[in-house]
Amino acid sequence: MAVYNTMKPVLLNNIFASIEGKVEPDHYIIIGAQRDSWGPGAVKSGVGTALLMELARTFSNMVENGFYPRRSLLFVSWDGGEFGNVGATEWLEGYLTMLHLKAVAYFSLDQAILGDDILSVYTSPLLADLIEGALKQVEHPKHTGQSILSLVQRQGGWRNIVKPLYLNSGAYSFTAFGGVPAMQLHFTEEARSYPFVNTQLDSVGRLQELLQGRLGSVGRAVAELVGLMVLRLSHDQLLPLDVTCYSNTVQQLSSKLNQHTAQLQSRGLSPQWVFSARGDYSRAAKNLHEAIKNSDIQDERLARLYNTRIMRVEYYFLSQYVSVVETPFRHVFNGRGDHTLSALADHLSLLRSAPHLFDEARFRRQLALFTWTLQGAANALSGDVWNIDNPL
Repeated sequence: MAVYNTMKPVLLNNIFASIEGKVEPDHYIIIGAQRDSWGPGAVKSGVGTALLMELARTFSNMVENGFYPRRSLLFVSWDGGEFGNVGATEWLEGYLTMLHLKAVAYFSLDQAILGDDILSVYTSPLLADLIEGALKQVEHPKHTGQSILSLVQRQGGWRNIVKPLYLNSGAYSFTAFGGVPAMQLHFTEEARSYPFVNTQLDSVGRLQELLQGRLGSVGRAVAELVGLMVLRLSHDQLLPLDVTCYSNTVQQLSSKLNQHTAQLQSRGLSPQWVFSARGDYSRAAKNLHEAIKNSDIQDERLARLYNTRIMRVEYYFLSQYVSVVETPFRHVFNGRGDHTLSALADHLSLLRSAPHLFDEARFRRQLALFTWTLQGAANALSGDVWNIDNPL
């Protein structure tokens, strides 16, 4: 095999359109889609671009008819998607320091339609609860008169379709690198996967053939789902993000650590600081809910303070203790690297499966990195420094 690639700088063109919010214009929801493809790219870029254009047109028409979102909407057509989401990633790198201050959420429309049977939602846990309300209101593209939720419930409930973000998705970098809650939807076939992605055969005709002419109805369903969730995020007085979601994830780690307490202590390792940080985060999330419940949320100043704390939760989980150059996906839950929860859990499992491979020094460092980040998130979520009562 011979490779004739040549390295040279190439200008990328990301295209932006915005609708300015009326109350919190400096907080925005981003909807994006990849614009380029190797071949015809019906699935890879065509569908996503069409959905992006229709959503932009629909929200623009709503504004012309008197609707104004509370927060700003940003519609983006990304360039360089076929080279590893370069357009989106370059933009993230350029605006990383301000994203956690302004970006509420990101919705990727890439490869949204690969079939019309099964809906999968790849998302940050913070956005997971948003999908349930949207599923109730949108008709299933293959079953006239039935909501998507009604069919999903027969398959075990709507939470079964919610899955973690994956590395090659258009949404992954926003959460794992940028600290912004992100989501990507996929409709797929139950019997077989769409085989023509990244080939010259990825055409509208073949996609229509697979869907038996239902491309329009499937596209409408996806656009309605995303549109309804964006509408809530841009309109609700308080952001509908579940800040308690990560408490359950850390609880699962605590249970695993409990099972190995004796083995860890025999090696001079204590999981107590993780338990303490988990408790602090759970209390901070619960206290924030209670404070919101007992407050006048019509007070714009107070609502903004609460929203600012809520929308920064994902950013709090970007580890400040690893290099952004060497470990770009710094998120301790959704990222990649030795600092993450998954790496810590995998290493912990060696105590039973292969104790001779367990590295005490490495595990101590992993435990420290994770604990420090979790404790920092708990402290930040608590609000003002004088409200933090855990001893140092």
